[in-house]
Amino acid sequence: MDSYWRDRPVFVTGGTGLLGGWLVQHLLERGADVTCLVRDWVPQSRLLTEWMRVKVVRGDVRDQATLERILGEYESHTVFHLAAQAIVPVANRNPVSTFETNIGGTWALLEACRRSPQVKSIVIASSDKAYGEATQLPYDERTPLQGRHPYDMSKSCADLIAQSYASTYALPVAITRCGNFFGGGDLNWNRLVPGTMRSVIRGERPVLRSDGTMVRDYLYVEDGALAYLNLAEKLGADPLLRGEAFNFSYEQPLSALDMTKKVLGVLGSGLEPRILGEASHEIPAQWLSAKKAREVLDWVPRFQLADGLARTADWYRKELSK
Repeated sequence: MDSYWRDRPVFVTGGTGLLGGWLVQHLLERGADVTCLVRDWVPQSRLLTEWMRVKVVRGDVRDQATLERILGEYESHTVFHLAAQAIVPVANRNPVSTFETNIGGTWALLEACRRSPQVKSIVIASSDKAYGEATQLPYDERTPLQGRHPYDMSKSCADLIAQSYASTYALPVAITRCGNFFGGGDLNWNRLVPGTMRSVIRGERPVLRSDGTMVRDYLYVEDGALAYLNLAEKLGADPLLRGEAFNFSYEQPLSALDMTKKVLGVLGSGLEPRILGEASHEIPAQWLSAKKAREVLDWVPRFQLADGLARTADWYRKELSK
């Protein structure tokens, strides 16, 4: 167990999500005392099926009074804010609920933290989508935040709000910007990796919503969880990190079709993907530079892309054979 985390009171929003489940696992392995805010009961989530050694409080991340009560009663020292509506097509169909959760939920959480003096470090999950579409590639932390479509804009706003709280109130908050997470436990089947793995394991041709040319960063979820722990520890020790944002990336941009082929390869499948070309309001190409995280946080990923895909394939084989 890591002495920094042993018995440390930690509050996590979004614990039933992909990243949240793995983050909670790594916190528990290090002996942290974890409390999670849960809005919707997701029986298949890793949090509820595999990691029940947490305190679970039912509530909505937009409810500032509930957040203040949790932070006060459970004496939380570290906060990880992951709760969000994270599916781009859903955001395009339902922009208001996306804005309410992703933007309103962020300011409610930050205001609750501001009013809770025991909170020592806060990590806010932004996204590479917060940058919007930029001509500079790869994106670094100096790239302007200029999301245009609902999900991208919600992440730009939440990111800027976090920076505002750090600057105005000296709130100990830092921001992560990661690419597309993949890994065991992702139950959003319209995402590329889980959707492709489920189709192939069932002997069906995988489906690409886009035309296959969109280029993205992909990051194995356990590397994402470990990056969050790294940032929270460093933030707790160094006030100069307040308001800073960090990209985390393998720095290996791949088109959707290339990533699909890698998934097919790790599963040993010769199936040809079916390309629909239906995706809209999505950025053609974006990937990240992780130079700042390497130099400032001494961050080094534990896994490689191929390792992460192999571990992910193992999880889905077991899960879908039940």
